[in-house]
Amino acid sequence: MLSVVTRHFMRQSANISPIMKAAEKTAAMLGRRQAQPGRMFAQQNSLANLPVPPLQQTLYKYLLALKPILSTEDYEATQAIVSEFGKPGGYGEKLQMGLILRSQKMENWLSDWWLDKAYLEFRSPVVMHVSPGVVFPRENYRGVEGQLDFASRLIAGVVDFKQLIDSNSLPVDYMSGQPLCMDQYYKILSSCRVPGVKKDSVVLYPPNKPDAPRHIIVAYNNHLFSLDVYDSNRKPLPLTELHSQLKRIVAESPFPAIPLNILTSEHRNVWGKIYKKMSKDKINRASFEEIKRSIFMVCLDKPVYSEETDHIENFAHHCAKQALYGGGSTANSCNRWFDKTLQFIVGADGDIGLQYEHCTAEGPPITALIDHSLHYAHNTPLDSRQTLSIERSAPKRLEFNLDRATLEVIDDAKCNIDSLGNDVQICCFSFEPFGKDLPKSQRISPDAFIQLAIQLAFFKIYGHSTATYESASLRKYKFGRTDTIRSATIESDSFVRIMMDQTKKPSEKAHQMRKAIQAHRENTNAVPAKHDVTMLFGPVVPDGYGICYNPQEDHINFGVTAFNTARETDSQKFGQKLAESLLDMQYVLSKVPPQAKL
Repeated sequence: MLSVVTRHFMRQSANISPIMKAAEKTAAMLGRRQAQPGRMFAQQNSLANLPVPPLQQTLYKYLLALKPILSTEDYEATQAIVSEFGKPGGYGEKLQMGLILRSQKMENWLSDWWLDKAYLEFRSPVVMHVSPGVVFPRENYRGVEGQLDFASRLIAGVVDFKQLIDSNSLPVDYMSGQPLCMDQYYKILSSCRVPGVKKDSVVLYPPNKPDAPRHIIVAYNNHLFSLDVYDSNRKPLPLTELHSQLKRIVAESPFPAIPLNILTSEHRNVWGKIYKKMSKDKINRASFEEIKRSIFMVCLDKPVYSEETDHIENFAHHCAKQALYGGGSTANSCNRWFDKTLQFIVGADGDIGLQYEHCTAEGPPITALIDHSLHYAHNTPLDSRQTLSIERSAPKRLEFNLDRATLEVIDDAKCNIDSLGNDVQICCFSFEPFGKDLPKSQRISPDAFIQLAIQLAFFKIYGHSTATYESASLRKYKFGRTDTIRSATIESDSFVRIMMDQTKKPSEKAHQMRKAIQAHRENTNAVPAKHDVTMLFGPVVPDGYGICYNPQEDHINFGVTAFNTARETDSQKFGQKLAESLLDMQYVLSKVPPQAKL
């Protein structure tokens, strides 16, 4: 069965079969309310612990999710299995009691399991399979000088956001009037995934510790530099000083380094074994520690796109590849450290983006950081702060000792990232006829509207509905991560079938559309990112789709991915059918008057 994942930037969802991942957006954006010291965790103690749903409710919802995607025969067989599982005194009740006992001892019985099973025990490469890429709007500079200018302002913007986190000054996020857990904000900076032989781990360096990190990692020409972004008094460096330090890094790295960094794109067991062996060396161990402790990473990418000579892809497609996996070993994949939680990408061609390793946090805190940092970068001139007489350290190049065996694995890793990049189909486009203003004008949820369009697009291609995973926030509970919305419902299946029936009137189609939207609205809530960004990630299953969307007022940004090795999938075709489905739904709504808000 085919599978799709969609992400609403920033809101997550995963399997249709297509699976749908949608990354959540912060419900209350920075700037809408004035930040106040100590406000960030003001509502934390009022949050409830994650409850254990009643067993029969879980089984009922499970069957409800399967009904639109299984044949009658398969559904009846599954129904019998579920009935046996849920009998009094059976396995279901015993397991349910285990969950209840666990929940009585923990504030969140699910979060540790989620971290381990969804991320740390996952052994495929984090590139494409785990880590999303985010494409920012193209900047108007060209060349190294403009690149370093913007990178300096972006760094300063992220550090400024960190100051709000460190001082607990961020306003509390809310969704539908409910306060949300703010714990993930502490985990997006100064954190890193660490490879293991059979299971990875994650390290965090909280800002309230005496030895809290004060440096970032800058990647240029495959070299890695540790750069202090605070002076000796823990004050952020002036923009002119950041710019000067970045120029120094570029000047000291005219030739590419041996691309050790590419090993972070390998299968986790392979990388884990190499990491363990390399860590026995004192110099390697010190460099690894510097990367892990860094606040975030900035990748100063070399130019690899020419508008005059590159006829194969447009610039948006180029930027999507850079954000998702670096574009390959001859582009910028070797100028990354894919284990680092946040890697800001600043290219010499004005291409800007972010890749983030997913294990520490979901989308909302990262979206808030992006919006704040881009606003800061665009509104803070380079010469706005004078360089003062400060004590500072020069950028420090990280050194590594590599043996022959490691060099051979590096060559293998370069081939593997190229194979992975060649296998992924990317369809990155902006749907221009309308944005979220249209469904809002009809008193319809934009998220539910787009989700139905995805269902319709899939049905047009394959002639049946499929399992759809869209993630929803659990942050209204302490330390909550994500829950699963099964966007393929009985109502959505009825909707796509009636939409394809030429004998049905627009009023009948609109009526079923609203029923399907109401079913979706009972399970979800979402807000898009402020900036005009596009998110994308690889399919989470071999024969699946990865679909991301960011609805703006008058257009919708989409990123659709699939694998070439799956003959059944085609991201370009899906993107075309998705645009067509949105127009079909617009036509239906234009023929009937608006109704109650959905």
